[in-house]
Amino acid sequence: MIKMADTDRKERAEYEVPLGVVHSALLEPFRTRLFVDDETVVDAEITYDTAHRGIERIMEGMPVQKGLIITERICGICSHIHLWNSTRMVEKGLGIEIPQRAEFIRVIGNELERLHSHLLFLGHAFEILGHETFSMRCFMLREPVQNMLFFLSGNRVHYTISVIGGIRPRCDIDKDKKRTLIGMLNRLEDEAKKFADRALKDSLIVSRVKDIGHLSKEDAIKYGALGPNLRASGVCDDVRMRVPEYTQNFDFEYIVFDGGNVYDRVACRVFEVLESIKIIRQALDTLPDEEPMNVDFEIGEMDFSHSYNEAARGEIYDSCALDESGRIRSYINRTPSMSSISAM
Repeated sequence: MIKMADTDRKERAEYEVPLGVVHSALLEPFRTRLFVDDETVVDAEITYDTAHRGIERIMEGMPVQKGLIITERICGICSHIHLWNSTRMVEKGLGIEIPQRAEFIRVIGNELERLHSHLLFLGHAFEILGHETFSMRCFMLREPVQNMLFFLSGNRVHYTISVIGGIRPRCDIDKDKKRTLIGMLNRLEDEAKKFADRALKDSLIVSRVKDIGHLSKEDAIKYGALGPNLRASGVCDDVRMRVPEYTQNFDFEYIVFDGGNVYDRVACRVFEVLESIKIIRQALDTLPDEEPMNVDFEIGEMDFSHSYNEAARGEIYDSCALDESGRIRSYINRTPSMSSISAM
């Protein structure tokens, strides 16, 4: 909860505007109290604990293969990264070697997910800014991404690509699927470049986001901002820098802006869309020719293992142990949500 003293509020604010827990203006179930002086928001108090679903407790004692599927339900927008990271955590703890082909396809799934998450953010951002045309263009761009995810995995939301040891056979990419995905990616890249150029130069959008909502580099670090919000404040930190599946296989830029305002946070996501397309293209062009699954392993007792990865909104963390029968003990998951809310 972020707040100032009640005396300060009374002196500085004329009105209190409560929003939530469920409100048409909110995309997440949290409660916000805005303290407003004329048209200026001078303070905000945010309560974010109403959506606790007890997933960590539900998974306690579950067989690990069954429990990992639940992690994909933590978030509908970033479901793949939760399953991949929790699967990666178990593979790391048990010393299971993963075929490089499976690693590439997991990365493709993650970058497609980053694309549709960023485009969803931009679509809602432009809608709030009053530019309905660009909002609809974002969702038009997002639809081919959803189609690519469906073509890759058979699902548009929960793709269930990763399993312990590799990927599901239905998510493998044969020559025909590869050719189709590259064609879809080419069309998407052409449209995304046109959109990026126009969106970041549009006078209406620029006038409403430039020099608004400043988050300094020091405050971004202090309050734990993550992902594009952190990089838009001049901090070059991306967990993909420390994930071998990325660093050993792909060449791409880490997008960083120094302004720390809303424009920079929008621009950061726009340019990350183009970088994700670049990564997907590299993965498709250099996809190793091998089996995408390693079945030579046994599930058994595992000391505490952990894994970090970069979701669309920032760093995620998974940790757990397994007992002698391969059942989950003390699972922990941390998403970027709480840190992002504190930075708000």
